[in-house]
Amino acid sequence: MMTKTLLALVVLLSVLGNSVAIPWYSLNLNYYRYRCPDTERIVRRVTQQYVSRKPSLAAALLRMYFHDCFVRGCDGSILLKSPNNDAERNAVPNLSLRGYEVVDAAKAALERRCPGVVSCADVLALVARDAVLVIRGPWWPVPLGRRDGRISRISEVNLPSPFANIATLKQNFADKGLNAKDLVVLSGAHTIGISTCALVNARIYNFTGRGDFDPAMNPSYVRSLKKRCKPTDFRSTVDMDPGSVKRFDSHYYNVVAQRKGLFTSDSTLLDDFDTRHYVQIQALTNGISFNRDFSDSMFKLGFVEILTGRQGEIRRKCAFVN
Repeated sequence: MMTKTLLALVVLLSVLGNSVAIPWYSLNLNYYRYRCPDTERIVRRVTQQYVSRKPSLAAALLRMYFHDCFVRGCDGSILLKSPNNDAERNAVPNLSLRGYEVVDAAKAALERRCPGVVSCADVLALVARDAVLVIRGPWWPVPLGRRDGRISRISEVNLPSPFANIATLKQNFADKGLNAKDLVVLSGAHTIGISTCALVNARIYNFTGRGDFDPAMNPSYVRSLKKRCKPTDFRSTVDMDPGSVKRFDSHYYNVVAQRKGLFTSDSTLLDDFDTRHYVQIQALTNGISFNRDFSDSMFKLGFVEILTGRQGEIRRKCAFVN
């Protein structure tokens, strides 16, 4: 007879379909049940303490988890520091990451309770999920048992770019075993994100080098962005989802459908039949399936190129190899 854990995973995988071969047997919802039974409670408590005081950390921690999983897999390598400043966190796209203190605090609390047991990779996975929960976003199951990587190289950071077109983005995701639906669903995380004018100024002031703006953008949106971002302003912040940046909801798709996506990577979701159809459905139905779909895609993301068994290590401190 199936255990409840196995049954739960089988049900989840049947919902996710066959778009990616997930090694469901390599992780376990009850992995720390005997060796550190309070793992999830401890991580949830610490995350709640930080994010309830500063809700913007939810977007930051979710972004950190995504950046970790897309480089060397979900192995916590984004957390490593290097004396030569040549680790993943030192790459340009990662310089704006924040929230490391939340992961470190959760890990420290776990080390006091059950030293040397819970990996930083698992802590980051749980923190990302719990941070979204604090701001009333969707829940998803986080099977555990990941091991920590020992390698973190700035040269290997090749994240999906905010300037990428749909073909490139689909290939980026396919390389990680994720499909077009995962791409458009996980892009929905921009509902709570912010950016800086530095990443959008060229789009609104000099898209082709002739002082023009990207024709894929709604002209009224360009005008509003120009009020926020002057030509030489690279520091001011801009909401990814105007009007709903503090709520984890499907409003992002309304924005994209109105050609108000902040990045090229947002706007280009309208350039593919499947991703455009998803955007339109969510916009028309007030996000009828977004929470469920986001949970499914985050579950899948957590299996990307993971280390298990005797691979890697269990770091005592997340910023340093043992």
